[in-house]
Amino acid sequence: MIPRPPKKFVPTPFAYHQEIEITIDALTNLGAGVGRMDGWVVFVPFSLPGETVRARVFRNDKNCSHADLVEVLVPSPDRVAPRCSLFGECGGCQYQHLSYDKQLAWKTRQVGELMKHMAGITFPVNDCLSSNQTWNYRSKITPHFEKAVGGDLGPIGFLAFGRRSQLLDVPQCPIAMETINRDLPAIREGLRARANSFKRGATVLLRATEDRVETDFRAVATERVGDLTFQFLAGDFFQNNPFILPAFTGYVANQAAAGGAKFLVDAYCGSGLFSLTLAKHFEQVAGVEVSETSCEWARKNAAANQISNVKFLTASAEAIFYQISFPAVETAVVIDPPRKGCTPEFIEQLVKFGPARVVYVSCDPATQVRDLKQLSEGGYQLADVQPFDLFPHTRHLESVMTLVKG
Repeated sequence: MIPRPPKKFVPTPFAYHQEIEITIDALTNLGAGVGRMDGWVVFVPFSLPGETVRARVFRNDKNCSHADLVEVLVPSPDRVAPRCSLFGECGGCQYQHLSYDKQLAWKTRQVGELMKHMAGITFPVNDCLSSNQTWNYRSKITPHFEKAVGGDLGPIGFLAFGRRSQLLDVPQCPIAMETINRDLPAIREGLRARANSFKRGATVLLRATEDRVETDFRAVATERVGDLTFQFLAGDFFQNNPFILPAFTGYVANQAAAGGAKFLVDAYCGSGLFSLTLAKHFEQVAGVEVSETSCEWARKNAAANQISNVKFLTASAEAIFYQISFPAVETAVVIDPPRKGCTPEFIEQLVKFGPARVVYVSCDPATQVRDLKQLSEGGYQLADVQPFDLFPHTRHLESVMTLVKG
């Protein structure tokens, strides 16, 4: 029996839970397969390009439909067995069923397509780079749980795929570092033992640091990047794949220093990752951060690593250049904003300052490309585009775009 459709279900072009046979042509940047029936776009998560699948429609939008994968009728030669038994149920990974070389190829392609479709820019994208460690690489995970019911804490884990609130119990995670998986059972058991002490649901921190797992958000965590040591609050942001960071920061350093820039401004500097790893390439570096706490950790990290040519300033990203006295023609600027990207005001200020080079690091290529359009209109030209796969087996990636003043 077909269940009753939701109240807002639009019954065209497909009926609710109608099963269709469709060939998949591509992947979206959210990781779903894309197929077309008579020109009508249908998104089918966990399907792969080249596959013919049976899918069950659950929503029709104005110009596309969404369907669940029912059966793979003709599999792709690139399909592999997922390592995690929860793949397809857990919302954390999107690509465990796709061979790793093809994951990299699709991430490369998606950056190019975003530039073309969102900004009207066609530019060659370098092959997406990764570290050798493609499993057990995450140094931080944050499982969730809800308030106990009848003394039972319920699932401790992550959102189920396609759900806004339903949690899936996750006892182990193959993309989390082995240290985290080693300690996770005992941490979960400890939470369940005191289930009734929680008045509401909560998020659990597991941060791998120095061969132990830190669960206190306010505790100090340590990470090594090359020959530098960084300390920061365990709950604060720090890149979560330490295995690729030497190559990642090294690439950013080479791009920023190319052309002979003597000075560096590191906007959104956090606890100093780029400021300090790039410092040896420049005469002077200024890191700017809105958070005074992060700025203080950056200063401590500079002192601990005996780096003296870096200063850290507390200011909003929209006001950083008022405090910068470097000559713009000899200055490079590194931008590593949050997922939402830069504000138009920041980019206006950046263009007005007019540095010789801009190296834009982003965890969301869509917002990066949106900002790229504004930077292009401000007189900057693309010189290099390099994706990095900091998050294997997921849809996420880091994109580094280098721009030069025209």
